[in-house]
Amino acid sequence: MTTIVSPQASDRAQHLAALAGLGQVDLAIIGGGASGLGVALDAALRGLSVVLLESHDFAKGTSSRATKLVHGGVRYLAQGNIALVREALHERTTLLHNAPHLARPLAFVMPSYKCWETPFYGVGLKMYDALAGKAGLGSTEFLNSYKTQQCLPGVKAQGLKGGVKYWDGQFDDARLALALARTAASQGALLLNYCPVTELIHEQGKVAGVRCQDAETGVSYTVKAKCVVNATGVWVDEIRHKDGAATGRSTQAMVAPSQGVHLVVDSDFLPGEHALLVPKTQDGRVLFAVPWLGKVILGTTDTPRRDLAREPAAFAEEVEFILGEAGKYLSRAPQRSDVRSIWVGLRPLVRPPENEGGNTKKISREHTVLVSPSGLVTVTGGKWTTYRAMAEDVLDKCVETALLPRLPPSETSDFLLLGAASNGSARASMATPPGMAAYGSEAQWVQALPGADKDLAPGLSEAMVRFAARYEYARTVEDMLARRSRLLFLDARLAAQLAPAVATILQAETGVDPQLDAFLVLTEQYLRLP
Repeated sequence: MTTIVSPQASDRAQHLAALAGLGQVDLAIIGGGASGLGVALDAALRGLSVVLLESHDFAKGTSSRATKLVHGGVRYLAQGNIALVREALHERTTLLHNAPHLARPLAFVMPSYKCWETPFYGVGLKMYDALAGKAGLGSTEFLNSYKTQQCLPGVKAQGLKGGVKYWDGQFDDARLALALARTAASQGALLLNYCPVTELIHEQGKVAGVRCQDAETGVSYTVKAKCVVNATGVWVDEIRHKDGAATGRSTQAMVAPSQGVHLVVDSDFLPGEHALLVPKTQDGRVLFAVPWLGKVILGTTDTPRRDLAREPAAFAEEVEFILGEAGKYLSRAPQRSDVRSIWVGLRPLVRPPENEGGNTKKISREHTVLVSPSGLVTVTGGKWTTYRAMAEDVLDKCVETALLPRLPPSETSDFLLLGAASNGSARASMATPPGMAAYGSEAQWVQALPGADKDLAPGLSEAMVRFAARYEYARTVEDMLARRSRLLFLDARLAAQLAPAVATILQAETGVDPQLDAFLVLTEQYLRLP
């Protein structure tokens, strides 16, 4: 299915005017991460009137801080959760098809340093292939030590017995979120970033809409809605508490946050396009070394965290764990001085409430959809790979509880996102800085803008900044260098150097303060190792 050909302008003044002039909409969504954006697109394609409000930028939170993997979940095989793996493998194929300019198959190699490891893990991965069936991306292979070193030139050779090669996927999470937002907008949804919801509207004990405030002007708006979806990820309890307070009902915490830390180093630590996976480190966690956009991501951790900082910081023991474990498997052990950027994401691990009566629905695929007595729909948990299935579950629940009328079937399983050409876009390559490749079929529109021939850095031109401001909702330097370009996540020092030039272009395009000073402070955090 083909979407629009030319890009749709993201004119904030027009969007705010539309917000002010709204009557009652079918669906108001709070949260512009993977879950909320997936629901917005699915609902718009089914003919619903949709408003999505994000307090910061799209994918500012967890949805831009993933390990960049589109995967079925190899570790769930060991848990015997076959249904979850099978579904995730199906969704992996769907995502790779619908956004080929932002996602690609990726080969992983598990190096073996004990004789039993290759057959042990290989058998499990052969089962992974069998579950994928026709949706498989490549066959699992048993490798000797020579072939393992060919696939992983940076792997430690001493004691290497062999390895197992298998296939999963990789993607650009923030740009996929942006593609979802823009595709939903092209189908009639109204989406606004930097417009936090300040209050839930209740009428006769039922949620009837939201009040929000434009963060740039301070102007408040009221949105009446038949159904309100709370898709704020790790922050869902904040909205649920607002709901409970308004109706005189206590609410139990639904999320137990956990943080994942990622360190980025230069590609010479692991040259080539194969990723390294250690399925069980000294403390039982998984270790990844993944080539991504010209760098290598090392991670990740899984550490409980009580606070919900927008920019969480790593703990010293997490950094030491990643560097120490990576040093056991790479021929050149990375040091603290080798880290180009460090970033942390909070995962919304679900702890379902016990006292929500029959309105609680635990979904087997790691996420939960819950409807409160007032009719507030909350979705949390899950992972990027299954965002589309999560959206379907949310809308199914809205219909089941009579918040929305019976709907036509979802169209998202084969609906191409903006930038995916209907004649088959070239597959994304994430081994090097993406440059124009990340824009897919929209590259011609970027190249037509002023500054297309003026590079600020490899893979980043002045025209890309203009395109971000005009068509991709970018308002600040951080929006541009963290999520439209991924430079902050790849090389925080270089991002700081380019920030003044980016700020000048953004201010000329938008007429608002691009918050340069705040971004420079942020880059210091992405360079600071505890």
